[in-house]
Amino acid sequence: MDALVSEKIKVFWKTDCPKCPAAKVLVAGSLNAELFNLDEVDGLAEAAFYGIMSTPSIIITDDSGQEVASWRGEVPSKQAIEKWL
Repeated sequence: MDALVSEKIKVFWKTDCPKCPAAKVLVAGSLNAELFNLDEVDGLAEAAFYGIMSTPSIIITDDSGQEVASWRGEVPSKQAIEKWL
């Protein structure tokens, strides 16, 4: 995943979510990734903005913050994410 691209990967997770560790590992090492813990106020606020209702959820946003791709309640393949970056 290229650090020069303007897209951001936003990962929404919860402590008690069984699939969330895999979602976090998927983006580990990416400089474009932001993790939002839905057990915290800031994470909940960001999730509300994007209409996140399940975890894990991964969304990719463009440089203006608009959603261009999303996976809600699932962990996509690394290739599926890289296709958007």
